Amino acid sequence: MESKHVHVRRRDESFAQRSVTKIWEEVASAENPYLTENCRCHGYDLFELVEKRGFADVLYLLFQGELPSAEKSRLFEALMIALINPGPRHPATRAAMCAGVGKTETAQILPVALTVLGGNHLGGAEVEEAMRFLRKESKGDPLRAAMELPASPAREGDWHPVPGFGCRFGGVDPLPRKILQALLKQPGAGRCMHWAWNFSEGLKPRDMGILSTGLAAAVFADLGFQPRVGPGLFQLLNAPGLLAHGAEMANKPLTAMPFIKDEDYVIER
Repeated sequence: MESKHVHVRRRDESFAQRSVTKIWEEVASAENPYLTENCRCHGYDLFELVEKRGFADVLYLLFQGELPSAEKSRLFEALMIALINPGPRHPATRAAMCAGVGKTETAQILPVALTVLGGNHLGGAEVEEAMRFLRKESKGDPLRAAMELPASPAREGDWHPVPGFGCRFGGVDPLPRKILQALLKQPGAGRCMHWAWNFSEGLKPRDMGILSTGLAAAVFADLGFQPRVGPGLFQLLNAPGLLAHGAEMANKPLTAMPFIKDEDYVIER
């Protein structure tokens, strides 16, 4: 049997001697250097942030490196409240409920649900693509962009011709539309939010509109977050509702959830 010599090429890379971050500084304890005495987030003392700032401000600081203005802070907090629960119709919430009633370990309920929430359908992956879409298209005419989209096919399900916009259950989802309309009254509302509103209004005659992912994307973009951060932020802001629904079902019997009949399963070929 003939053996073949495989040439192994050494990578010409020099690895860092230690990990470095600009985000977080830990002040070591005088008694034990492996323990932390105090922390600074982008130079801001943690205890001062605890005393003087809200969660939305510090979350913004973590990613942006600076504290938000009063207008951005209020807008971010309003979005956090609006997205706190995706609702029991959302696939991620259903996953949390099924995990809870199925007696999944409590610590795993949220990770199970967040895995679903990270997907392309009404999830974090769609938020990232919607942010890229808005950042690119918001320089143009939203009504013209809406008119150039193909009409929604005759169906009862969901259809998203562009990330963050489309139909749910064959129609316009009213809740994200109402939330965006309310958030547009905030002084911190910017170009992407206004463009998203006009674009969604142009889609209404075709039974389409803005989705929760498009709503989050528009606000994230106006707040200055990068698209790659969008999926995780979306998961984070929706996480409380997912956990609440999963925990609610954890002490209930398996029969508390419906069991789908065989005839209700549809396999598309």
